[in-house]
Amino acid sequence: MDNSTEKNKTLGLVITDGVGFRNFVLSDFLKQATAKFEKVVIFSALPKETFDENISPKIEVIELPNIQEGGRTWFFRKAKEIAHLRNNAAGNFGIQDNLKTNYNSGSTRRAKLTRLIYRVTRKLHSEKWIGKYYQLQQNSFSKSIAVKNFEQVLRNLKPSILFFTHQRPPYIAPLIYAAEKLDINTCSFIFSWDNLASKGRMAGDFDHYLVWSDLMKSELLQFYKKVSAKQISIVGTPQFEPYVMDQYHGSKQEFANRFDLNTNLRTICFSCGDVSTSANDPLYIETIAEAIQTKKLNESVNFLVRTSPAEEPDRFKFLAEKFPFIKWNYPDWKQSRQEHAELWSQRVPTKEDLKDLRMILEYSDLGMNMCSTMSLDFMLFDKPVINPVFGNMENGLYNDQRFLKYAHYEKVIKSGAVVIAKKAEELIESINFSLENPEARLHEQRELIKLQIGKPLEGTSELIAGALKSLI
Repeated sequence: MDNSTEKNKTLGLVITDGVGFRNFVLSDFLKQATAKFEKVVIFSALPKETFDENISPKIEVIELPNIQEGGRTWFFRKAKEIAHLRNNAAGNFGIQDNLKTNYNSGSTRRAKLTRLIYRVTRKLHSEKWIGKYYQLQQNSFSKSIAVKNFEQVLRNLKPSILFFTHQRPPYIAPLIYAAEKLDINTCSFIFSWDNLASKGRMAGDFDHYLVWSDLMKSELLQFYKKVSAKQISIVGTPQFEPYVMDQYHGSKQEFANRFDLNTNLRTICFSCGDVSTSANDPLYIETIAEAIQTKKLNESVNFLVRTSPAEEPDRFKFLAEKFPFIKWNYPDWKQSRQEHAELWSQRVPTKEDLKDLRMILEYSDLGMNMCSTMSLDFMLFDKPVINPVFGNMENGLYNDQRFLKYAHYEKVIKSGAVVIAKKAEELIESINFSLENPEARLHEQRELIKLQIGKPLEGTSELIAGALKSLI
């Protein structure tokens, strides 16, 4: 039998975390993929039972073992990432910031090795050297029993293409290596809008790349010199597709009932990040709540806060007690396992949470967050957006103003699509202005959406599945 004909029947789909589950399982992707491929095999870094209610006869789930990264693998991966940052640091504040953040001044063995890597890569950080570090990283898997098991599984399944829904997690590198050994076609989706312009190197090299937009394509070509334009397909992102899917729609009355809102008032929403990047969120919530309490806003409003799905909401408990009028949405993401190198990645969203999120975006009158992707989410529903950033190098707060200089967010600011509030007074003024002039930045927002998300939300999964089919 012709082996290539056999291979063309199966799509290998690598789901690395809860966000990937949301993007490629709770969207329309599995339906579209099973329509175009005879079989879909999900290689999951989440527990197998996570997928139980989403499985059809054409879908198989293989749970990936939680492989601990070996010291040799870590060293060359870290060297590859730091070299990539050094190679692209000129004129890019976000990469410079990440280069500074990754430095380790501790006394542990790994800290000392990190400093060695910084010394070595000070000169040896060209694309040629990045390629050498990558080969040494991949060669570290040559005697791994786990990787040999991956090879056997892939050899038996004969997938025509192995599709990675996230390009960065280090624990996908062994699977990339196994695919390389067996000459299996690989493709990666670029996970988020900041991953190329501000982050470290991908976990590995892929044969093909799916990106959100022309902007992301240009970034990929800029930061990965060995990638050619013909390896890249523009497909939009399934991250936002549930916003146009009927199953996640809820009425305005459902929204009011769900969060106990006064239907006679407009609703303002603050969406939190996690503590690692949004440490000032409690301050912003408190500032808004006090403005409501002291009637500094020009009208009475409902105040709804959605905490980050990546963490437990304990740091906001004092605010819930101090301001009982705040309504809270604690995202319904289940912790699928308690032991993992990246525990946050094991938090998995429910369909109910996606419906909650869509109602929040659709029926809130104003969205606020600290420079997160949620700015785009609110804009997709034509809602004004404010980004409070009070912290800087001088005032003792967590310095979140530095994110304004990250390449991906500089484009947001220059577009004029959001209001930046650097002080409490500015935040309160911006809330009043945005409620009185909800369409003031509507044109700029729609232009930014066109720039960042290159395709219509409707049919995104069908476009992705079709692009994958065309690659085999």
